[in-house]
Amino acid sequence: VSSFVSRCGYSPIRSLSALQHARNSARYASTVSTHTSGELGKLDFRMKFVRSGRQVSPWHDIPLHSNDNCYNFITEIPRYTTLKMEINGKEQYNPISQDVKNGLPRCYDGPLYWNYGCLPQTWEDPTQLNKDVNAYGDNDPLDVVEIGSRTLEMGSISPVKVLGALAMIDSGELDWKLIAIRSDDPMAKELHDVNDVEGKLPGVISGIREWFRWYKTPSGKPLNKFGYDEKCLGEKKAVEVIHETHNSWKRLIAGEAERGKLW
Repeated sequence: VSSFVSRCGYSPIRSLSALQHARNSARYASTVSTHTSGELGKLDFRMKFVRSGRQVSPWHDIPLHSNDNCYNFITEIPRYTTLKMEINGKEQYNPISQDVKNGLPRCYDGPLYWNYGCLPQTWEDPTQLNKDVNAYGDNDPLDVVEIGSRTLEMGSISPVKVLGALAMIDSGELDWKLIAIRSDDPMAKELHDVNDVEGKLPGVISGIREWFRWYKTPSGKPLNKFGYDEKCLGEKKAVEVIHETHNSWKRLIAGEAERGKLW
């Protein structure tokens, strides 16, 4: 058993069989609650995830799949906010905490206009080269931009329909941005692919692309780039990316991939 698996409390057999069972249960996410400590906006803030009285990892324990071909989306940053919150990949049980820059809590220079978070049980492998864009993964779960009409709470777990994907290149690393919508949003029945988004919600895709292109420039960093001729790829490609990164995550928890400082 690898040191990563031992530290996480998994065995290779237990982890995969239990999580496979959880993926088949749409009720799993509804049994998870969150508990906070510290002060929001300060370095000591933590949001922990708990199920059946035990702390769980939002990254490793919450199943990727929800139901009806949807995926579980974990909100890290509610829309219209500026605090750069994220699942802490290096801390025990991966609570949500604020990203740190130069020893200080990190904030965006302007608000996000969409809910932002990630898909659990995915991992962008930093040793895996995407030959189409000539970049390696960024060592994080898959990022998701949720474009629905409701502001979601930090730590909430929501079933989403995946609609497309932008291949952002940030500091030379591939940092996919999936486009999704909460499955019970009023627009969800009308949106099935990126073309539907372009047709029914014009400006949303370009707005997301430009926000992520420019957001680091106030701190003196260059514009981010996008692969695939800057196109937002469709639902089929987005699902392929989810499948690939889910398999990478499986290798990670089985001790078959280099974990570095990840928990």
